[in-house]
Amino acid sequence: MAVSPAAPRLPARVLRVIESQRARGEILTGWVQAAVITLLATLYFASPSTSPVEPLLRPALWAIGAYAAFTALRLRLAYAGQLTPFLRAASVVLDMALLTVTIWGFHLEYGQPAAFYLKAPTFAYFFIFIALRTLSFSPGYVLLAGAAAALGWLALLAYALAEPAGMALVTRDYVDYMTSAKILIGGEIDKIVSLLVVALLLALAVARSRQLLEQAAAVQGAATQMVRYFPPEVAEQLIWADELLKPGDGEAREAAAMFIDLRGFTRLSALLTPQALLALVGEFQRIAVPVIQQHRGAIITYLGDGIMVAFGAARPTDTYAADALRCAEALVDAAGLWIEESCRRGDCTPELGIGVDIGTVVCGTIGEEGKLEYAVLGEPVNRAAKLQAHTRHEGVRALTTHHALSVALAQGYADGRCRRLPAGRAVAGVDAPLDLVAIA
Repeated sequence: MAVSPAAPRLPARVLRVIESQRARGEILTGWVQAAVITLLATLYFASPSTSPVEPLLRPALWAIGAYAAFTALRLRLAYAGQLTPFLRAASVVLDMALLTVTIWGFHLEYGQPAAFYLKAPTFAYFFIFIALRTLSFSPGYVLLAGAAAALGWLALLAYALAEPAGMALVTRDYVDYMTSAKILIGGEIDKIVSLLVVALLLALAVARSRQLLEQAAAVQGAATQMVRYFPPEVAEQLIWADELLKPGDGEAREAAAMFIDLRGFTRLSALLTPQALLALVGEFQRIAVPVIQQHRGAIITYLGDGIMVAFGAARPTDTYAADALRCAEALVDAAGLWIEESCRRGDCTPELGIGVDIGTVVCGTIGEEGKLEYAVLGEPVNRAAKLQAHTRHEGVRALTTHHALSVALAQGYADGRCRRLPAGRAVAGVDAPLDLVAIA
């Protein structure tokens, strides 16, 4: 017999988000309770009373006072994060109990038979207290509130019938029921059924809301993780795409491609321990990544000791070439300081190589449905990689082309730190000679 797989456990980070929302909901619940008790107290003291009972002996007054004190205590515990599941459940029951006592005291307030309170409009507060429990994101509390409200009203009905001459007030005439203190048992049962049905529907809505909250929290966490693995611009596209991206989805754009590499890394890998080698790469990335991000570059992928960067591909920009060359200058400066400091310490540090080129690139998703990757493809990308490798032959740290420089100048770049090399340089892997420019 096939065994159905167990439901996946929610990650701790998702549970923390849900618990945080629940805690905010409990605080909001406390403030709504405070508003309700304030309204009840205002209506109570504003309404004239014909009760022969001394004010201090009236049950409604005591119920309102007790509820006010309980609300203040509950709000304090909610802010302190000390509302345990037991206290939440006790709060639900106490809400309904105090409301029931308040309604029960109305017939004493006005010197009427107990059936009098069955007409009290305060009955609607039961629905308010049931709806209030939806803020807990737990359908169990909503159902508990509905059951407590139904039992409370059933107790009020039973008390009215058990009173002397209470059964004599029972009628089947709806008009008689509405215009007197008579009791229509069917009408009261309708109220109880309404409480239970509303509680059931709200519990179903809360269960669905809880499921959506869990999914939203999981998606938000996944989006946060995605930014760590993709450039922010790429992650933004993936998150807000109208449809799931498929292999082959992409578009052509004018952009700049940059390849950054640590020259001599292969030699160092044979000399350093694995820990020292990884520490070296990490140190370089901590220097290079902020510089790239400051100049609006998108890190497409890490290539071991190298980095592939695009400007204007993931997010179009009119200054892609100027941004790329300014970034190359800043990287040369930052890497130069790093190399000099390492040499003074006597550490083994590789040299830096950067290649930049511009043109029309295609950016989009490649791979299979089960494993997709965001890629930037095109001739400028290939040339940038070849220029990076060619920096060793020219004895410079960064290279680009005359065409890239001219476009960058048109976009506001100042070429004070660029040096044009003799025209027609042969670059390995590129068919035609290139007019090259050394950066910084």
